[in-house]
Amino acid sequence: MTLSIDQAVCNSFKAQLLDGDHDFSAAGGDVFKLALYQSNAVLNATTTVFSSVNEVTPNGTYTSGGGVLTGQTVSLDGSVGIVDFADLSFTGVTLSALGAVIYNTSFGNNAAVCVLDFGAVKTATSGTFTILFPAFTSSAAILRIA
Repeated sequence: MTLSIDQAVCNSFKAQLLDGDHDFSAAGGDVFKLALYQSNAVLNATTTVFSSVNEVTPNGTYTSGGGVLTGQTVSLDGSVGIVDFADLSFTGVTLSALGAVIYNTSFGNNAAVCVLDFGAVKTATSGTFTILFPAFTSSAAILRIA
């Protein structure tokens, strides 16, 4: 089976960011969410908005559209702009996901920010599914602008 989720910062997001359409500030900024996708989803740099097509089935605390990201922090590490979020957990779930989309519920029609490829299908069975965001550094942060 060919995996069809490619990790990328969405092309549309890049232009929108330069237009000032996304606000990552912790106080009063936009609301960002993370939605999980099954292995048959097609997601990549050309993804423009959140879609429920091939999203994992809602159950436990996972609802359609995923979960709200909190604790957003923006910084400059050397010459690289970086964004971080608090880890996100869904409890009481049975699901399998190959990737995710972070999107902005405050702009456009749920504008896509980036696609996350988990590298393999990750599962939870009647348990907790947690998204652990990487270190908040210029070489690892989930969103980096160099």
